[in-house]
Amino acid sequence: MGADWGPVVVAVGLFILLSPGLLFQVPARARFVEFGNMCTSGISILVHAIIYFCIITLLIIAIGVHIHM
Repeated sequence: MGADWGPVVVAVGLFILLSPGLLFQVPARARFVEFGNMCTSGISILVHAIIYFCIITLLIIAIGVHIHM
């Protein structure tokens, strides 16, 4: 009986990839999307949090990602 590591791996991976300013930022200061600018704003954090919630809900609840060790 191993633990289900799927939700943990998905959550950590998405958190890293969707950190505002790391890979991209929506909305940005000068344009709608900027890539790799390493800056952030309050509205950008909110948009990225909504995107994170939608993707993690889709992957964990709807698709059911499971990793057993």
